[in-house]
Amino acid sequence: MNNLFKITTFILIIVTSSNKITGQNCNNMNIQWKSDISSTCNFMIMTMIHDDLNRPYLYVANKEAGLKIYDISVITSPLLIATVPTNLFATLDVMNVSQSGNYLYLALGNTFTNPQQGGMAIVDITNPLLPVVTDYYLVPSSTSGGGIIKVEGDYAYLGAMKNGLVILDITNKSNIQFASQFAPNINYPPIANPNPDYYNARGMEVKNSIVYLCYDGGGFRIINCTNKLSPMETGRWCNPAVYTPLDHPKAYNNIILDDTLVYIAVDYCGMEILNIADTSNITLTGWWNPYNCPNNNWFNTPVHANEIQYNKNCKQIFLSTGKSDMMVVDVSNPAQPDSCNFYGGVTNNLGTWGVGLYQNEIYLSYICSVVPFASNWTGVKILTYTSCPLGIEESNDFGFSIYPNPAQDELKIETPIYLNNAELIIFNSLGQPVKKISKMNGDSFTIENMELSNGLYFIVLTNENKQVTSKLLIDQ
Repeated sequence: MNNLFKITTFILIIVTSSNKITGQNCNNMNIQWKSDISSTCNFMIMTMIHDDLNRPYLYVANKEAGLKIYDISVITSPLLIATVPTNLFATLDVMNVSQSGNYLYLALGNTFTNPQQGGMAIVDITNPLLPVVTDYYLVPSSTSGGGIIKVEGDYAYLGAMKNGLVILDITNKSNIQFASQFAPNINYPPIANPNPDYYNARGMEVKNSIVYLCYDGGGFRIINCTNKLSPMETGRWCNPAVYTPLDHPKAYNNIILDDTLVYIAVDYCGMEILNIADTSNITLTGWWNPYNCPNNNWFNTPVHANEIQYNKNCKQIFLSTGKSDMMVVDVSNPAQPDSCNFYGGVTNNLGTWGVGLYQNEIYLSYICSVVPFASNWTGVKILTYTSCPLGIEESNDFGFSIYPNPAQDELKIETPIYLNNAELIIFNSLGQPVKKISKMNGDSFTIENMELSNGLYFIVLTNENKQVTSKLLIDQ
């Protein structure tokens, strides 16, 4: 199985696309396969998360097999240490998992073939070797399973697919209480005869009682849940380009929230970056769309973007992309998201569903499927990669400006204070110094003949024991 992943060029992906994929900002990530966690198509793995208390455990939503917990202290040899079977929560499949402290929260209920009732379970993992189900809740009359679960404070937010958003009071972990339910209107986006099957609460972020919801064919919705008994939609977005030509909206699947920006995986339409500073006037900042959506179609596209993760320090988005496995997108300039690395390929007969990220580790979950892509293996692949240096983050304490940015071979630097024997170092995205200038005196400088290749760099300026940094793009 592993030799299927020894792909060293973008050729297999590019030949299926009508748009050229470019980018140099993370092509030295050195993504390496470390191990597999295998399952079978009768016990399909959906997604997984690393323990967020920094313990060496991986929590896997193993659908029909329930929740599985692996010790990955040696990532080349994952060890199964515990299983929580589905018979402990009404034999509902485990579709998604999240963590808050010493508790896991499971989204329950098959959403695909033979859909099940939706629900949520709480599992105490104070001792991950001895997980304990404290309670579970079933959504009354639901028939479309559970897509995602998020927790903030004393409330859990269940994306219950066609049944919308369900808010649950989890103050008492042994007695889950229903708070409210909200199903967004399916008459948005404005298309003729909307099909209820295309509207599913399946991707979500929660912050300060605001739910940022991916509603599948219903686009992106912002729901104010400050009043847990009366949630209210305050914003909505669907890119007209993805539904106007065919009167058929595309699937908004999963989301990352980053201050006033959101990154959304949009099935075979790639990833949209939206500005939500004004929730009543959401705007499109950037669109990673290398496969010419909507002129492609669900069956022939090499990408089906589903789950999404974000390395904020490096400004890199990781997307599980179906039959092309995983794509990494540089979002250092949100207006121009750029493909810059990948794992897998379109000809290996494998397809991903989920992606997890922890420190320098990547977890990809694979599913068995026939359409829209063929995939004949299910499990988790554990990878490692070279992240950008954690100690170099953008700041500007005493301030300096650089221009032009992006630059080519000459750069001008201005500071509001007079520098005295300052030092400037330019680092590449791996944290390696590529240019150094010492004994800088003054407040205006020109650097000529930088001779840097295209990509993302960090400028670190040190003056009188104060250090500030800024990002620089080279685009020859």
